[in-house]
Amino acid sequence: MHTAIVLLILILTYLGMAAGRIAWLQVDRTGIALLAVIALLASGEMTLDDFGASVDMPTLALLFAMMIISAQLAESGFIDLCARTISNTPGGTAALLALTVAIGGILSAVLANDILIIAMAPLLISGAQRRHLDPRPFAIALAASTNAGSAATMIGNPQNILLGAIGRLDFWTFLAACGVPALFALFAVFAVVWVQWRRRMREPMPPPDSAPLPVAHALDRNQTIKGGVAVLALLLLLATPLPREIGALIIAALLLANRKITSRSMIATVDWPLLLLVSCLFAITGQLNDTGIAAGVLAFLDGSGLLPNNLALLLPFAVVTSNAIGSVPAAMLFLQIWPSPPPGVLYALALLSTLAGNLLLSGSLTNLLIAERADRMGARLTFGDFARAGIPIAVLSLAFAAFWLIFLDILPVTPPAAPIAAPAPP
Repeated sequence: MHTAIVLLILILTYLGMAAGRIAWLQVDRTGIALLAVIALLASGEMTLDDFGASVDMPTLALLFAMMIISAQLAESGFIDLCARTISNTPGGTAALLALTVAIGGILSAVLANDILIIAMAPLLISGAQRRHLDPRPFAIALAASTNAGSAATMIGNPQNILLGAIGRLDFWTFLAACGVPALFALFAVFAVVWVQWRRRMREPMPPPDSAPLPVAHALDRNQTIKGGVAVLALLLLLATPLPREIGALIIAALLLANRKITSRSMIATVDWPLLLLVSCLFAITGQLNDTGIAAGVLAFLDGSGLLPNNLALLLPFAVVTSNAIGSVPAAMLFLQIWPSPPPGVLYALALLSTLAGNLLLSGSLTNLLIAERADRMGARLTFGDFARAGIPIAVLSLAFAAFWLIFLDILPVTPPAAPIAAPAPP
């Protein structure tokens, strides 16, 4: 009965993740995960002590610290300056699009994407409207380039942080494995959006009558320099034996001890729903090990030759799960079923699941955040608008990523051959 209850709650949770919300209720994925935890607690299948033991605190600590570092650059006005630089560039639409892709890709590799998008998207959309340009191609380019750029590093997005922390992956090896495919994906973003929207971008478009003006932060040079030093210090600490979450927390603490920016405003910028989602998913998927379900599934996959230790299986898994239930829930479920995969599998999963987020509007939180902000500003971004660009971007970038993983011998195309047993001695 214990196994049946846990399995039922897990299935219902991930069905809710796939739907994105509970029908007729304003309950999103975080709310669904929280309701599932409460159901496990109420049924007696999990205690609060079990919940605490299931959560991987180093992962949460690193996520929190990355958000504080990103908040420093947001509150200092640096991200706003980047958005204004894009909007005010004197070049034509091609230069505007190229700057959007380049700046979005670079910043997303080292900053928390949700904080980056919340600060940058409204100013970019408003800037395009002020220049009488259609803001939709720039919103698509910002979303796709943010996804692509975040694939390059182990701290680029939540699923990379999760996979890197659990698998104890090396930061610089991660960059070597994923950096080139991420760079190729940025070129693909520019090329696809330019080919599809170049004529429309050149047509003057009057701004909407009721578009709200976004609130911008004035640039504080000292605080911006402080944020830049914090990012550089984090990258240096990642190359030392110091646990990465401890190093990141030390930097976050130094930033919070600020004479100019209040700690309340910094902490308020943190994406607490995302941290709650990750904590709840740790607890829910952790029950798979307690019931023995995970071990049974892993044994079945291994015995059936379905273990995703090759591109033929891992690539479709990443594409489907990223666009159905989200990269973070998929990565957590993957790690509970297969707790100790080879590093090559983790590098490949991080890269492929992130790039697959460009396929559809629902493929990543970044896409949804930008679409939500564009809609508020009278520049509705439809599912079809995004898919027309997202599908070719994802196909091109995933094809090159697969080639790169094969070229570096990180992951084989097909399941590796089982070792041939030595003949028995006569």
